[in-house]
Amino acid sequence: MDCQEFADRLDDRLAVAEYASTDASANGLQIGPDTQQIDRAAFAVDAAVETIEAAAERDADVLVTHHGISWSGIERVTGRQYDRISAAIDNDVALYTAHLPLDGHQELGNAAGVADLLGLTDREPFGTHGGEYIGQRGRFGAPRELSEITATLSAELDTGEQDVQVLDFGPSEIQDVAIVTGSGVDWLDEAIDAGADVLVTGEGKQNVYHEARESEINVVLGGHYATETFGVRSLQALVDEWGIETTFIDHPTGL
Repeated sequence: MDCQEFADRLDDRLAVAEYASTDASANGLQIGPDTQQIDRAAFAVDAAVETIEAAAERDADVLVTHHGISWSGIERVTGRQYDRISAAIDNDVALYTAHLPLDGHQELGNAAGVADLLGLTDREPFGTHGGEYIGQRGRFGAPRELSEITATLSAELDTGEQDVQVLDFGPSEIQDVAIVTGSGVDWLDEAIDAGADVLVTGEGKQNVYHEARESEINVVLGGHYATETFGVRSLQALVDEWGIETTFIDHPTGL
């Protein structure tokens, strides 16, 4: 299929248009001619010189990422922007990006992937941003120890050999779990209001320590990169079904 049909299919599956007014990312096809033929697709969390060049080395026609290169528009193509754009154009690698649509998708998204990993049930959308959801909430059939949850995430997440951090200020037995991947601690109050026992996210901020302690809720920080590999891997599996050869480029940041 050509690049435009490839992008249109993903746009439709991820409901990209619904996030247009809330996401700083220019979701969808960011680089590439509409008519470019897509026979092989690469997938990565971040669009960077390293991942674009790795996609070219694997003969990919398009690189699909969670974090793209256009945030609130591009004013000048210089410095890092020039390096990334030229790496894509020089190697004929198109770039497709899905940011918040891939966070919030209830089947293919990052939070859904974490929920799958933990084995949560009774799942529902969680974490509103501009009227759209970017996370997921669920429950364990039977309460689980916080240490067991942390051990699962430590064993399964691609943390770049960094430790999963835990602010254990809530109950030791966990039933209700709220998830917003990446930089999701701003949804702590929403998790508290929802009655969650723990908020699972990627990276923290200084203020969340005291807010979690005072509110007696647990927070698990699995790493921004580590909690956001699920969405692009789900898209890889989807594109596999279209008969397109795929490859995943793993480039953990440890952050």
